[in-house]
Amino acid sequence: MATLTIRDLDDDLKAALRVRAAEHGISMEAEVKAILRDVLSGTREDVGVGTRIRRRFDGVDVGDLDLPARTDAPGAANLP
Repeated sequence: MATLTIRDLDDDLKAALRVRAAEHGISMEAEVKAILRDVLSGTREDVGVGTRIRRRFDGVDVGDLDLPARTDAPGAANLP
């Protein structure tokens, strides 16, 4: 196994990496490995924004949302 040292890493970038690793419940080192593996393996899935939004909110319980009635007919935007 090789060792990689990154000098002069921006503090904001390091903080973002720390947060991302914590969100995934892994170390910063494991997060960097995962990022590099995903980017360099070429197996990264290219999906549209709609699919990414659906995946992000998949499983969210919306049963308690108070949805407005859909009685108005669709119309053009009212721009000033």
